[in-house]
Amino acid sequence: MGYLLPLEWTETFVPLQDKCPVSSYESIEEMFIEDTGSPISEHFEYFEKEPIGAASLAQVHKAKVKGTGQEVAVKVQHPSLAEWVPLDLVLTKFTFSMLKRFFPDYDLSWLSDEMENSLPQELDFALEGENAMRTRHHFANIHGSPLIIPDVKWGLKRILVMDYVTGHRTDDLEYIDSHGIDRDEVSAALGHIFNEMIFGDTPLHCDPHGGNIAIRRNWKRRKPNFDIILYDHGLYRDIPKQLRRDYAKLWLAVIDADEQKMRKYAYAVAGITDAQFPLFASAITGRDYRAVTRSVVSSRSAAEKEEISGAMGDGLLQQLVQLLGQVPRIILLILKTNDLTRSLDENLHTRQGPVRTFMILARYCSRTVFQEQMELIRQHGSILWPLNLFQFLKAWSSYMRVEVKLSFLATALIGRFVEENTLITSNPQPGNPARLSDMQQLSRRKARVDLALQASPTHGYITAANASAVTPAGPSPTHAPTPFTPSPIHRLCLRTGITTGLHGDTGHQRRRGPHTRLLQISTAAT
Repeated sequence: MGYLLPLEWTETFVPLQDKCPVSSYESIEEMFIEDTGSPISEHFEYFEKEPIGAASLAQVHKAKVKGTGQEVAVKVQHPSLAEWVPLDLVLTKFTFSMLKRFFPDYDLSWLSDEMENSLPQELDFALEGENAMRTRHHFANIHGSPLIIPDVKWGLKRILVMDYVTGHRTDDLEYIDSHGIDRDEVSAALGHIFNEMIFGDTPLHCDPHGGNIAIRRNWKRRKPNFDIILYDHGLYRDIPKQLRRDYAKLWLAVIDADEQKMRKYAYAVAGITDAQFPLFASAITGRDYRAVTRSVVSSRSAAEKEEISGAMGDGLLQQLVQLLGQVPRIILLILKTNDLTRSLDENLHTRQGPVRTFMILARYCSRTVFQEQMELIRQHGSILWPLNLFQFLKAWSSYMRVEVKLSFLATALIGRFVEENTLITSNPQPGNPARLSDMQQLSRRKARVDLALQASPTHGYITAANASAVTPAGPSPTHAPTPFTPSPIHRLCLRTGITTGLHGDTGHQRRRGPHTRLLQISTAAT
């Protein structure tokens, strides 16, 4: 938890993501013979002896399939794990039990219990292949999603062969900026992907750290003009439907700064008491509790970050350890995913901070709650029955309240964006790399105002830019940056849910706002 623990602690473990010690080629060859009955040369006409990446459990080699010549990535488990993992688990359990005995306030036995449950799943690469294909099929049906999951060719318990798909780390800001990729759009894409996993009908990837996510430029698509590649699908969890719904209500209460409802759904989700609630609220949001009760969508100040880090020495770490030991394990994994994605977002250093991320989250939460209400209505017959119609109008008004609030936030966000862009273009500072990056990106997005990304409940990424024809595109030419002010029509579109995507001087519009989505859902309810 980078927003709670000192930077020295969290940075120490970063190399474990993709720069761990490697296993020898000879040991990998022996494992291949043991698991497949044949040497590596029987499967691949070419196999790089040096891995292209190595993590704590496995390493990945580039290879070419024998007969077809197709490039693949071969993920192989470190052979020594079969011998050392059982011992590691016993030692971990013993260490934490001794820690609990001599320091009762720091009970980490829950962590060893979770490791005993999770590690065998992460070590089963056949299961990982199934998780990858299940998620791949789910996101293939979401229009405009930039998520790429390498296709799995075959897999055994310790060997997984998949398409060779490579990219750059999402914290490689030099690559992102030099290829004309908007950091805010990357942040939004990550927000969509992991909110879909939490609130959609698909399992949750519980280990989305920087070594498991890559980005690459997509020259054939205008928006988004990049792909997000997701690796390592060993640690997955299915979230129960009711937990998803209560979790959505919790976040809507957080975004509304409704402390009473926050406490109610924190108890429903994780059994959090009133005394534990302030710490829990800070843990799930990464914000000071006072900020949570005011407005969580505001940006974190340097003073707030310093205050949270400083509080670790005042007993907060002890309380945090005790709290994490009491919440359900699935909540721990959701919190872990939230924390890792928040860290990814902060490493991007976006212009908009957490505002847009919370707006996307709010739409997924609002969708989840609305779907629950429609499901209850359908249990009592047609939506046209008077009582059902009343319940539908009540649910629709609650949904629209969130949409209207988000529209106002979107307008404020655009106003701030326009003001900053005007400052950048009127006062360029060549010595400031961040400003140069903004100027380059502004020149490529002269008339873009769809910063308030519309998260469609039924189609995920539908915007006018996504709906436009996909055409091959090369590097954008350099133009003089031009300050842009949204017209009244643009502002109206934002308020009514019509998103616009203007490329150059040509506009493409598609009406796919909340009113249309509600009509689709309500029609299905009958």
